[in-house]
Amino acid sequence: MRNAAVLFVCLGNICRSPTAEGVFRRKLAEHPRLQAMLEVDSAGTAAYHVGEAPDRRSTAVAARRGYDLTLLRARAVEPEDFARYDYVLAMDSQNLSNLRAVCPAEFEGHLGLFLDFAGQSGAEVPDPYYTDGDRGFEEVLDLVEAASEGLIKHLQAELFR
Repeated sequence: MRNAAVLFVCLGNICRSPTAEGVFRRKLAEHPRLQAMLEVDSAGTAAYHVGEAPDRRSTAVAARRGYDLTLLRARAVEPEDFARYDYVLAMDSQNLSNLRAVCPAEFEGHLGLFLDFAGQSGAEVPDPYYTDGDRGFEEVLDLVEAASEGLIKHLQAELFR
């Protein structure tokens, strides 16, 4: 068995990726052995919101489902992240493209889309930032919950073999 680290990435790190981090952390708490082996974080490919809390709509919708995002703060993806994280998971293809552009050739981890772990190969977590109301944020939570469950199963198979 070995330890691993997971980084969730969207554009500004205030909607999708902090939601993924919060959901994944809570679901991971149901698997203490796996939880003890993982480091989890989130970041954005753009530095628009560094140091800011997640979007209030993300925080409110997540809280209604029992997820706490209040302690999270936005940060930008850094070159060191490719040395630190084994799984760098983008919310959409544009951010995946942004990550590929800065990914060092020696990176041996998994760089891909988060929803691949929900059995939705190539699918994207849509950006809810410009949507009206909570519907887009609810959809993000639905997708992130499914992908988190799939990622946990994948990591259990990888780390406990």
